[in-house]
Amino acid sequence: MKITSINVNGIRAAARKGFFDWMAREAPDVVCMQELKAQEHQLQDPRFRPEGYRAYFHCAQRPGYSGVAIYTRREPDQVIYGLGEGWEDIDAEGRYIEARFGNLSIVSLYMHSGSSGEERQALKFDFMERFMPYLRELRASGREYVICGDWNIAHKEIDLKNWRSNQKNSGFLPEERAWMDKLFGEVGFVDAFRVVNQEPEQYTWWSNRGQAWAKNVGWRIDYHVITPGLRERVLSAAIYKDERFSDHAPLTLVYDYPF
Repeated sequence: MKITSINVNGIRAAARKGFFDWMAREAPDVVCMQELKAQEHQLQDPRFRPEGYRAYFHCAQRPGYSGVAIYTRREPDQVIYGLGEGWEDIDAEGRYIEARFGNLSIVSLYMHSGSSGEERQALKFDFMERFMPYLRELRASGREYVICGDWNIAHKEIDLKNWRSNQKNSGFLPEERAWMDKLFGEVGFVDAFRVVNQEPEQYTWWSNRGQAWAKNVGWRIDYHVITPGLRERVLSAAIYKDERFSDHAPLTLVYDYPF
């Protein structure tokens, strides 16, 4: 089972840059996308509905903003759009979609960025506080989960180039990192990438400022977060950098799991 996660920073822009051509060559079983920046009525063109895939979109109400999608070769048993009752503010921004296949759930998640100011950071902290109990429920459900997406947090010093100078910046704040510690510690989820790759300088996002991409001055903020029952099934992980479709790179993991 091959699953790709990518923040496309605009699905139409990524399409113009050749993402769907790459997707056809790479042929993942599932693609989880974040930050579509489009409404579903703008995605009726056949290039957004590639042959061999079923496409499911959960778009933000606000045009040109946020939104998540799942493309899958296999028809899901169920698709859950959003987090549901009590999460209306989050669901209005199109940040969560889940496809269920038997006892396996694959999620595309787009967590808030707090980098634009204190107000957005406060919303991010609010979401994190509310989302952790939800994650505990998922962990206790008995289902296997692959929660793909842009979590907008670099967990450890190894996960960003300039960690010393970013300790007061959104995405590497002590509170955010402690939250990830709890996610991968007490709550029991697993950072699938690190199961098979412990190397430094493994980044999935680069600022458009300066020469961050060329110099690989990046952050690892995109994850496959999995339930521990899948840990031994992680076979490989790859970050694709030969072409650039977005300010994020596609993150692809292969699992020893029938699909």
